[in-house]
Amino acid sequence: MDGVPRPLEPKVEEKDASGRIVKRKRAAYLPQDFSRPMLLIAELSSEMGSRIGLKTDWYCLCLDADAHHMRMEHPIFHGPFPVKMTIVQKPTPELGKFEPYFKGGPTPDSIPMWRVRKDSYGNVNNGIQIRIGLVSRPGGFEDSPEAEFISGGVSAKTLDAVAIGRHGNFFHWGFAASPADMTEEAKSVFANAIVYISQFDGQKPIARKYDEQIITRDVVKKFAYRATREAYEKSLARDERYDQMKKKAQQAIREKQAKGGTLNDAELLFLNYQTPKQKTREEFLQENFPELYFLFGTDEKGYIDYFRNNAAYFLPKPGQYDFIIDEDARSLGIANNDIHLLDKAIELMERGIDPAKGLRLLKRYTLCRFETPEEWRAWFEANKSRLFFTESGGWYFLVNTREKDVLGNDYSVLNDSPLSVSSLSAETDDNNPVLWVASVENLPNGNRQIVIRVKIHPGYHIYARVAESDPFISTTVDFRLPEGVEKVGGLKQPSSKVYNSAGTEVYEKEGIFCQEIQGAGEIICIVDYQCCNDQICMPPAKIELRVK
Repeated sequence: MDGVPRPLEPKVEEKDASGRIVKRKRAAYLPQDFSRPMLLIAELSSEMGSRIGLKTDWYCLCLDADAHHMRMEHPIFHGPFPVKMTIVQKPTPELGKFEPYFKGGPTPDSIPMWRVRKDSYGNVNNGIQIRIGLVSRPGGFEDSPEAEFISGGVSAKTLDAVAIGRHGNFFHWGFAASPADMTEEAKSVFANAIVYISQFDGQKPIARKYDEQIITRDVVKKFAYRATREAYEKSLARDERYDQMKKKAQQAIREKQAKGGTLNDAELLFLNYQTPKQKTREEFLQENFPELYFLFGTDEKGYIDYFRNNAAYFLPKPGQYDFIIDEDARSLGIANNDIHLLDKAIELMERGIDPAKGLRLLKRYTLCRFETPEEWRAWFEANKSRLFFTESGGWYFLVNTREKDVLGNDYSVLNDSPLSVSSLSAETDDNNPVLWVASVENLPNGNRQIVIRVKIHPGYHIYARVAESDPFISTTVDFRLPEGVEKVGGLKQPSSKVYNSAGTEVYEKEGIFCQEIQGAGEIICIVDYQCCNDQICMPPAKIELRVK
């Protein structure tokens, strides 16, 4: 599959009066019980799979040309078509140097890579911009028996992002290259991947990832690392490096201006750049841990102990990419992914010790909805040898079977449909990370000023300027003006922050765009942008704001 077919059901997106999303359903292209083997190319893994809960989700449309961390023992690298793989040691992608190495120990400066496509996505081939590939989130990808990571790839995300993988009868080939654009070596592996997935006819997924942004426990070590002085000092060093880059670019613009060159709006804005105030360690910790900071301050050990001691009892925090502690599980001293928790919960009901707690735990961590301890015990004893725990699939114990008459794997028992998302009361949240508002102000000279304010949820950013080598979308603001209304001067933009060494810059937290106009009437403000955090790069978005 390398193109979107006609949907079985259209996309649904319901908004409240303020424009915030209160319910969302992706378009449905496949039925929930689709069981034929399918190989999906790049973003099709997310487009086709999101509605049916595939783990091959949209982490980032930013996969380039090289694979790394290949599982060389995997069958697709061995046949049936003969494979030759030329492995070359190349520099580690930038983000991989900042995040803790997922294999443990220090991140190497270079890693072995294998070329999949001929050209990088930064190039143009015969006048056509090369397509960009897609990586899926690594968190919990292999926490169910029917999913496997096969290879990573060079992207703007973490090293363990999934470039090639399988979930049930679906194969994710993240590299967006037609055979003509693949290396000769990759063509054979691609053909082997088709042969390989054909063996999984009828073996549909068991765990379903209906919440793409669900947090998984693998990030606990990353959270703990961010509390260390080492992480703080690395952050300072990176900010210093980017500051030097911006000063160098600023000096070049000044020299151009001194020679009589005409500066564009972006260059004029750059002239106002000033070195940002260096964050103290206290400010760094408050930004990363707004709640825990009040408990631990600058006590590095306090943070590390908190994550280490409570990791076994963590649960996703509703509406946020964060954890809460399951006090029921902690009171019993049993990890919530330990099958003994279910046994103990049933025992609480059987012995009448605390039946309410037992029932809460059983309904919290399974997809069964029995009421009596006898029913729970019968189900548990019949299935305990094949139960597994999935975090990406919703933090549930599921049964390792595709038998239709076995209870415990049916997501439809959930009170809230797994296909819809309800918003929280906050102005921004993980479902609505960016809020745009437009208004009009009167100016002393008799003109008016359109003011567009953006609020960005903590941990997220949108792009101010994107380097040619990066796959992101810059934020643009344009206006559809009625007859008799004209713009005066250029668009005033908020200050931005350097994102990486390529020169890409981002807006964080909030910003204000201003445009002076002459005349009166209804004006449509058109904003194009892309929102990302360190766990997801959302597809580009376009909104229209109306002001009079």
